Amino acid sequence: MKNSTSLGILLTTVAYMAFTFHDAIIKILTSSIPVWQILFFRSLTIFVGCLAYGRGKVVHQAMTSPIIKPMIARSILLLCAWLSYYSAASRLQLAEVTTLYYAAPVVGTALAWFVLKEEVTPARWLAVGVGFVGVLIACNPVGLKISWPVYLALQAAVLWASAMVLLRKTSLHGKTIIQLTVSNVFFLGMTGIAVLYTWQTPDMTQLALLIATGVVAGCAQFALFEGMRQAPVSVLAPFEYSSLVWAFLLGYLIWADIPTPNVVVGAALILGAGLIIVVSERLRRRITA
Repeated sequence: MKNSTSLGILLTTVAYMAFTFHDAIIKILTSSIPVWQILFFRSLTIFVGCLAYGRGKVVHQAMTSPIIKPMIARSILLLCAWLSYYSAASRLQLAEVTTLYYAAPVVGTALAWFVLKEEVTPARWLAVGVGFVGVLIACNPVGLKISWPVYLALQAAVLWASAMVLLRKTSLHGKTIIQLTVSNVFFLGMTGIAVLYTWQTPDMTQLALLIATGVVAGCAQFALFEGMRQAPVSVLAPFEYSSLVWAFLLGYLIWADIPTPNVVVGAALILGAGLIIVVSERLRRRITA
């Protein structure tokens, strides 16, 4: 890649693709394995991978990192976001909770401008707006009314966006491997408590899927963390919508879910949002070159 922004876009797109595969595996597992146990195995697998890569020094570097407090704060935001999202998802239709949750890129762009003082160009705002319209058309949340679950879904979006802004700040001052270690040790502790009360012994197939969840999630987290190091939040925010396109594709390939016309139109707008960013950033580089 010729520049860090392009690399950040590539890594972020790969990250959200991997997260979608990760979610598909979790969907398969949740029919027989508690969610807390899945998340525990995921964090355990990633942590073992961090130890294999960095050996004992990675733990020492994580514990003595000058930015360990904001990294823990980000992990708390993510945990609260997931709890809010899962609580909302249990009471809302999938289309409704998906649409509300995808307010996160809009919130993230606004926070990047306000907190990180990023220059948010009209093209970046346009990309976020086009992507969100694509989500609205694809998910078609007709008849959505204000309620407590709706609030929880919006809260999840705000918490996730806040965590991504904080990730951008920490990624500029800490190695990705250290951030992976801190995040997953935190989640290992949080999920480990719940696993004590919900444990179910997996068979060999389930164990293989649990480990696969960790491997895929580890790759996704690494790509996301490194992508945030390379490019501004306001550039990367619209690419979060790409996970919806991958979700529709996997739904068709694995569960034979046939996309409706509104899904196709929405997916086209989401892809268009990504193209707006790519083209506008190239034009900016040419003008400033």
